[in-house]
Amino acid sequence: MRGLTTSRVSLTVDLVGPLWRTLPWRALAAAGALGLLVAATPAATGAEPAPWQTLLLLRGAALTGALGLAFLLDDPARHLTAPVPKPRLARQGLRVALVVPLVALWWTAVLLLTPSASRPPAGAVTLEAVAVGAFALAAAALAVRLTDEARPGPFVAAALLLIAVIAPLLAPEDWALFVQAEDPRWSAGHERWAVLAAAVGAVGAGCGTEPLRRRRGRRQPLVRPDGR
Repeated sequence: MRGLTTSRVSLTVDLVGPLWRTLPWRALAAAGALGLLVAATPAATGAEPAPWQTLLLLRGAALTGALGLAFLLDDPARHLTAPVPKPRLARQGLRVALVVPLVALWWTAVLLLTPSASRPPAGAVTLEAVAVGAFALAAAALAVRLTDEARPGPFVAAALLLIAVIAPLLAPEDWALFVQAEDPRWSAGHERWAVLAAAVGAVGAGCGTEPLRRRRGRRQPLVRPDGR
């Protein structure tokens, strides 16, 4: 058992380098830079935004970061790495684990760039960002599972952007997902954000499992009693 655990850890460590090199750094860097620019708009222009404007900027930055995460599971060598003796869920989880510290630093910078006087509660808006990012990753995992596309990122990002546009219009008013910080429904709305983040995280993990391949039935040759 100890040797098996050691071999698994060794295999995981050996995968870190190849996975690090195949991460979509251009998409992640572009989304990160754009998100920082969105958050830094008031400081760059000298404006003093109202609380609802600052919240809108933070939500825009979170969406921009999620668009970058939509490319995280893109793997040009996907069909070559399929035979690797490491489950897909583990490989995808390792990709996420490699990026999470950088995303955390990026989001901290986003929060610090927004004016503190009009900044909404950091914990609540961070929960929204986590839910949106988890949704992007779950959508990417679903695309990988349902298609043979090595780079589903562009499609996933486009779908995420479309959903972000129509979700405020279609979401039930009782859910209060997109209310302002001074709204009495703010706390209740973020309880739903927490449930949403957990749900899409579970969906993403479920999509990371290897699909069961259907075995094609093969006709067995008819063997006569005489062996012919």
